[in-house]
Amino acid sequence: MLSKQLQVYRAKGEKAIKILLVDDQPTVRRGLRMRLALEPDVTVVGEAGSGEEAIRLARALRPDVVLMDVRIAGMDGIEATAALRAVAPESSIVILSLYDDARTKTRAKEAGAAAFVAKHRKKEELLDAIRQAAIRK
Repeated sequence: MLSKQLQVYRAKGEKAIKILLVDDQPTVRRGLRMRLALEPDVTVVGEAGSGEEAIRLARALRPDVVLMDVRIAGMDGIEATAALRAVAPESSIVILSLYDDARTKTRAKEAGAAAFVAKHRKKEELLDAIRQAAIRK
């Protein structure tokens, strides 16, 4: 059965939530891609290993949601989030991080992230955050 978020998203005429994965660990990106491939309402359209690459790909791919790690090569994920808000305002950013302290969460919110999910949380929380971010875009 489709979730309420999926029903709302599809009611807007969307077929699948397009996601750009941003993490400097290829194994993490691969694991996320494999997990997200199990969901009928999401598709991974690209992967980036740095903030700069994320910005370039977001401009070209126009994802609905950018799934961003905080600790990445070059500019960090929070700096990349702020930059993405300026160059790809149609994309929502969900921060996915090992660092879930109050300071990091505050920085992410101030940079314009739609949601923050700690990597140790259940995958359902991440999926809910992605779907909610796609609806808000």
